[in-house]
Amino acid sequence: MFSGGDSHEVGRWLWNFLTSHAKREHPRVEVTLDTAGAREGVSYGAILTLGERVTPTMEFEYREVAARRGDLAWCSALAQRTRTLVREHLLDRRLADAHRG
Repeated sequence: MFSGGDSHEVGRWLWNFLTSHAKREHPRVEVTLDTAGAREGVSYGAILTLGERVTPTMEFEYREVAARRGDLAWCSALAQRTRTLVREHLLDRRLADAHRG
């Protein structure tokens, strides 16, 4: 149902998906999706930020996201990957524990 789409539509879906799951760990996490230059229509680079903390870039191929965004198992794994990245790279352990608290 959700597979396919042009690069802009798939990129918007990816940004929304990553944002939704990142904010479950902390409401102030922001997602930036790089789609410019050599990436245009080919790939996406996503970084998550919280204040001055920044995650490593998550790399995505447009074709894979377009084909698999309707795959529940793939989406579940991506949600877990996103939440883990926030916890491990953006949240101080004390902040994470207090937020869940």
